[in-house]
Amino acid sequence: MSALPFVDEHAVVVDAGAEELWQRLLVRVERSLSRESGARYARLVRAEPRGSGGARPIAEGSEFPGFRVAAVVPGRELALRGGHRFSSYSLVFRIEELTEGRCRLRAETRAVFPGAAGWVYRLLVIRSGGHALGMRRMLAGYRQDTP
Repeated sequence: MSALPFVDEHAVVVDAGAEELWQRLLVRVERSLSRESGARYARLVRAEPRGSGGARPIAEGSEFPGFRVAAVVPGRELALRGGHRFSSYSLVFRIEELTEGRCRLRAETRAVFPGAAGWVYRLLVIRSGGHALGMRRMLAGYRQDTP
């Protein structure tokens, strides 16, 4: 995963233990990456993988439009990888236990944007702040008590 250039990292502190947060993460990742809007976008940019498949509950090799689960360390790390015609990328979620019943959830993005089209895509998605806004919004949802 670290072979790709670092893009950004966002984090949120959650009032939940590591096991509870892990279950919440699996449910929310499955839900958010399985939306039809994501599948349409994946088709539009020719993302790989294009559809959902593989083991459920989420395990190494599980697929969602635009993402494949590259690694799973239960209760600690969920690594996703994907690519499309403008970028190759990874998104790694890490859970760090702070105290009993409190954890930090971090989401690290790494990506490469080859060629002129990749440069424009990076400008539109990353440099515009859209990616950061989406990541902060997604992580804020983990503060809720239920998945």
